Amino acid sequence: MVASTKLKKNNPVKTEEPSPFSPAQIKKFVDEVKTEFFKIVWPDKKTTLGLSGIVATLTIVISLYLGSVDLVLGKLIGMFLR
Repeated sequence: MVASTKLKKNNPVKTEEPSPFSPAQIKKFVDEVKTEFFKIVWPDKKTTLGLSGIVATLTIVISLYLGSVDLVLGKLIGMFLR
């Protein structure tokens, strides 16, 4: 018990860090975001349209599949409950 109290007394003093909401820290954050934003490599129009088409097609196919499964299971459960 005595050893644990001695350890607490020997802790180094923490230096006070600036608030992340100070104007200087906010400006630094915005500058870092701008720097990282300019490093982004955007896809070309053809790639974007192709991938968007794939997403739209898969969304339609999966929704049709899930809708049909829901319809079939609803009919089966309705038959059993009658």
